[in-house]
Amino acid sequence: MLRNLVASGRSHLSPGPHPDRARLDAETLLLHVLGKDKAWLMAHPEEEIPAAEAGRYAKLLERRYRGEPIQYITGETEFYGLDFRVTPDVLIPRPETEHLVETVLRVAASFQAPRIVDIGTGSGAIAIALAHHLPNAAITAIDISRSALGVARQNAEPNGVYDRIRFLEGDLLAPVAGQQFEIVVSNPPYVPAIDRASLAVEVRDHEPALALFAGDDGLGVYRRLIPVAFAALVPGGYLALEIGYGQSTAVGELLGDAGFDQIEFFSDLQNIPRVALAQRPA
Repeated sequence: MLRNLVASGRSHLSPGPHPDRARLDAETLLLHVLGKDKAWLMAHPEEEIPAAEAGRYAKLLERRYRGEPIQYITGETEFYGLDFRVTPDVLIPRPETEHLVETVLRVAASFQAPRIVDIGTGSGAIAIALAHHLPNAAITAIDISRSALGVARQNAEPNGVYDRIRFLEGDLLAPVAGQQFEIVVSNPPYVPAIDRASLAVEVRDHEPALALFAGDDGLGVYRRLIPVAFAALVPGGYLALEIGYGQSTAVGELLGDAGFDQIEFFSDLQNIPRVALAQRPA
């Protein structure tokens, strides 16, 4: 019966990398196999399921026990109130990145019809959330990974913004060379390569390295992106970046050296500077 399956699933996951999430993960995976919600599960604890589904559930539990992110196992996640498909080709959108979206939405109000480019779009989470909330904006989403762009395109359609986002393959702003924007936004790779061994197994062994690591100090992409973003912005335009722990001073210096002013940092719920916002002088 379902009650027993959840209990056995919890027991299987408890010795794994996240014992504090064992019951929740066991329940989530069972609901995924069944295609049901938690309310149904609570109402049918004595229900029996076919052996085939029980076997599939056991396989998913084993994947989770070995550290695979639950979002990759179920193939879905939520970001900024929207549903997204995720695969190992893209980084799993983090709640911290919602602060970046909020920052862009705030400054976008300064423009009637902002042209916005999202660099390293991955799953498309940032670009799609912005398109959803800014119907007058022209959104471009760029990624160097063709596979990631495929996932982003797939996410745009069910969220109703496929026709409003231009998806381009390439490195940084190369696909839009010579074009100008009111806002450049990016959640680039910023994890120092030397920190790889200290990362959680979920991240280190399963999420794409291309979307995580940026040289020994984690600043490699910022060094390349910030100057070209300055050139791509209209006077008075904004650059918004997600940054890693302890990077605000270095990123601030890179922004200042490139000619940006009005440099600000915004913290996440743990009071860690998470978003850098800078303006090209008008």
